[in-house]
Amino acid sequence: MTAGSLKLRSMKKTMRRNLLPVMALLLGTLFLFLGNGLYGLLLPVRGAAEGYSNEVLGLLGTSWATGFVLGCFIAPKLVVRVGHVRAFSTFVSLMSVITLLSGIVIDAEWWIVLRAITGFCTAGTSMIIESWLNERATNESRGAIFSFYISITLIGVVGGQMLVGVFDPTTTILFMICGIVYGVAVMPTTMSTAASPQPLKSLKLDLPLLYRNSPVSCVGILLIGIANGAYGTLGAVFGTRVGLDASTIAILLSVTIFLGAVMQFPAGKLSDRIDRRYVLAALSALAAFAAVAMVMLQPSDPLWIFIFVGIYGAAANALYPIAVAHANDFAKPDEFVKVSGGLLLLFGIGTIIGPTLGGPVMTAAGPYSLFTVTAIAHLLISAYAI
Repeated sequence: MTAGSLKLRSMKKTMRRNLLPVMALLLGTLFLFLGNGLYGLLLPVRGAAEGYSNEVLGLLGTSWATGFVLGCFIAPKLVVRVGHVRAFSTFVSLMSVITLLSGIVIDAEWWIVLRAITGFCTAGTSMIIESWLNERATNESRGAIFSFYISITLIGVVGGQMLVGVFDPTTTILFMICGIVYGVAVMPTTMSTAASPQPLKSLKLDLPLLYRNSPVSCVGILLIGIANGAYGTLGAVFGTRVGLDASTIAILLSVTIFLGAVMQFPAGKLSDRIDRRYVLAALSALAAFAAVAMVMLQPSDPLWIFIFVGIYGAAANALYPIAVAHANDFAKPDEFVKVSGGLLLLFGIGTIIGPTLGGPVMTAAGPYSLFTVTAIAHLLISAYAI
């Protein structure tokens, strides 16, 4: 047996050993993002059917990101106070309540407020999950483990989005299903006997320290947030404006995310073997290429839209875990939550900027101009990483 095969076998054993204690958490994460995918697509599709403007639909993303940023500051205090498991259950239960209220009250202003609360809760759950995983990971396995985690989230999002094409989005049934899914997401962690992470002490975010440790991750996560916020909020609006029906939009976004999930494994393993910055630069350049092609060609054939957006999603959705892994490579064990919180804060700021820019740009220059915003962000990531 060669030295390379022995090393590969050792890495696989290490990954299994690190993941087994958190399988309940990952199962809950799957259902959590199943609900996130359903709710995140349902609101813009239902809003477009109600006649809401691009700017209003963009505000749904902006309000979510604003709540997300606030959650980065406030959520850690709740984790310190009650622990990881209770905080996780609280956040997910609140998201279940919010989705049911959204189905009862069909009003743009209320939706904007409720969407901000879900952003707050998403920051809390993401911080808990990522710090929990970092406590189990090593520098040799962190890229693969985080890619596995992101794959689970993307598969959940795909499943949730596909439900929009199965049921009528103009009724309340999808809101009810979403509330049920969030309820299920709480169960695995509350019923698990696996050890919880170490209790947190007082926590303060330190962005200057985070930047000194990993400048590429800080700048990259901010720009990833801009691109993901723009496309994640307005991708369904783009599909509506170019004439796709609700089922086709759901399939388009789901295929995009599914290809991103598939890309996680090779990208994560590659980033564990070579400098993660090279992988970030290459994937960002690929995402920028697909976005520029969409803007230049403006394809009307759904097949070409699927091809270019699929390439875009495969590359763009693989960036976040690599940037997070790169930052945590330089963190001390007691800094994992601080690093995770700082990166999520930067991501949240980016997701405020993305849809805030994307909505007016689409109104002024047409639906394909959404990809101008994402192309610029990804080109900047490549340039900075290089």
